[in-house]
Amino acid sequence: MTCKKTQEFLARTGVTARAEQNAKKETIAGAEAVAIAKKASEIYATKGKKVLHLNLKKDQPSDEEIAALVVGPSGNLRAPTLRLGKVLLVGFDEETYAKFLFR
Repeated sequence: MTCKKTQEFLARTGVTARAEQNAKKETIAGAEAVAIAKKASEIYATKGKKVLHLNLKKDQPSDEEIAALVVGPSGNLRAPTLRLGKVLLVGFDEETYAKFLFR
C-alpha cells in the first residue's frame, strides 16, 4: 500500500527515479540494509503517522538503532526507501518527500 502511494506521489509530481529496485523480487537483507543506511548522513523513517529523524554523524547510533528504523518485520530493507544524496527516506510520508524533493 505504501509503495503504491509513493508511486502515485512521484507520478503526480513528475519526479522520476534514476534507479529503481523491486523490493519483492530483489530483497536487501538486514545487515546489508544497515550498511546501506550507514552511507547516509541522515535517515527519516516513517513509522505509522510519525516521522523519526536520525542524524548519523551527530547521534552516532548503533547498528541496532539503525536496523530498528530501516529493517522491516521480514528482516529486509523496508519499502519504499528513497536515497537523495546523503539523506535516506524510509517509508512514505508525503510531507517529508515534498520537503526533500522540492527544495
